[in-house]
Amino acid sequence: MKILIIKLSSIGDVVHTLPALYALKSAYPYAKIDWLVEEEPGNILIGHPLLNEVFVIKKRGWLRDFKRTYRIAKKLRARSYDIVLDFQGLVKSGIWVLLSGGKRRVGFDKSRELSWIFLNERLPAYNPDTHAVDRYLVLARYLGGKGDKVDFPIPISENEKKKVAGFLKANDIWEGMPFVVINPAARWETKLWEIKKFADFCNGLMDRFSCKVVMVGASYNEQNKDIASLTNNRVIDLTGKTTLKELAYLMRLSAAVITVDSGPMHIAAAVNVPVVALFGPTAPWRTGPYGEIHTVIRKELPCSPCFSRVCEDTICMEKIEVEDVLKAVEQKLQKAKEAVHGLPGAT
Repeated sequence: MKILIIKLSSIGDVVHTLPALYALKSAYPYAKIDWLVEEEPGNILIGHPLLNEVFVIKKRGWLRDFKRTYRIAKKLRARSYDIVLDFQGLVKSGIWVLLSGGKRRVGFDKSRELSWIFLNERLPAYNPDTHAVDRYLVLARYLGGKGDKVDFPIPISENEKKKVAGFLKANDIWEGMPFVVINPAARWETKLWEIKKFADFCNGLMDRFSCKVVMVGASYNEQNKDIASLTNNRVIDLTGKTTLKELAYLMRLSAAVITVDSGPMHIAAAVNVPVVALFGPTAPWRTGPYGEIHTVIRKELPCSPCFSRVCEDTICMEKIEVEDVLKAVEQKLQKAKEAVHGLPGAT
């Protein structure tokens, strides 16, 4: 059997689709499963042991780059896929469904941008308030995917582990020493927490709990630079210095991850590290950190969630106080300490 997964973006959405990949591979261990994805989130999938091949396309300009698009489409069609799964549900992914020439083209009915017109097997339209992970598992289970275990397979190589260990040792973080990771950045400006509050949180964490703080981000930005400056550069700034897989391993080693709603938040949840997530304009029941060990800090306001990328009054994020986050992280650190020392209540 040959299966093509189409989930092009974003980082979080690709992570959300990993349990569906696991479910399909568990049900069809001998199936050759390929994945079509865009460049940035594709870094999570390259070399994945559950995948036969990863086809990477550009985020923008793929229609204008006719030669590259034609070459990839030709390769896909030559595979003669038995099943093509559209997890994206957009016109762009729908076009690729059509270009693939798959025999069974499966996805949700009445999805966005009329993408369902490219399908020949349509599942009933999904409830938008269903978490994305559960929504994608519906497609996998429809095809017989095993759904008794939700697993996020993110393979980490020994070289990636060594590089992360090197980062930590260079900053005097040794094996067994607790540290937390903060991720202040998000693409939507409405998801951002105030720079001073993030800095005050870091200072409070380091002073109150003698805990080291590692800051991460996809690329260097002024926001992270300002946060580091307001902590007298006591924060260890690894912004832009890790790949997505290295980031996953760094987070796995941490005691907790504190983050706004973003791709790294989902990576942290996928590697099963406790997450404290700050939510404002978006809905955690749809796209929050998946699992029961995480804490979402969100203020109940009439205007939230609004799902707006731009807003003149980001009161939903402004209402989140430093002490709210410190208390949540204190609970995570205490549980981590109990687990290490085998105290009562350790999990």
